Amino acid sequence: MLTNSHGNLTTMPKIQEKINFSVPSPPISTKIISDTPGRLRLRISQSHRLPETMAHIASVLAAQPKVSEVRTNTEHGSIVIKHDGTSDSCQDVLATLKDLGMIFTEITVGNTEAATTVSSAVVDLNKRVKQATDGVVDIRFLFPLGLSILAVRQLIIKGLQFEIIPWYVLAWYSFDSFIKLHGITPPKESQ
Repeated sequence: MLTNSHGNLTTMPKIQEKINFSVPSPPISTKIISDTPGRLRLRISQSHRLPETMAHIASVLAAQPKVSEVRTNTEHGSIVIKHDGTSDSCQDVLATLKDLGMIFTEITVGNTEAATTVSSAVVDLNKRVKQATDGVVDIRFLFPLGLSILAVRQLIIKGLQFEIIPWYVLAWYSFDSFIKLHGITPPKESQ
């Protein structure tokens, strides 16, 4: 079933006449906004938020057997896909999206020169650290290690200081660590 952003059923225009399938289209930059069991929400880059393009994507997705609903919002570039919730159906949806020419990236308006310079410097530094350690460690290991060393130093100098930690910070860390350590994958059904 196809719906518009207001939840009303819409009649999808015949777009096959408007799209030339023999000419490869440019890749569609897409960001996954949320991925929960049974529901996938995407944001399409600004340059591809045309009603024809969004309608074509929605109609191809709606034709998939494991997809129950597709909603689009052209103004915001949002596509919500409801599927049966299995990991196979999510992989099928992602494969269909890739077949449509979508690439999954961060969608940005444009990087500033400063951001590009800093990113390049960090990537270069990471390569040098990996080369110097023969690939044993990199910045993704050394940065948390440095923070851990600072945390131990503070613990030794100032003690635990539990009295100054707000309850909601502890609650958030307990929730966050549980999710990160256990993940939220649904159990597989036995057949």
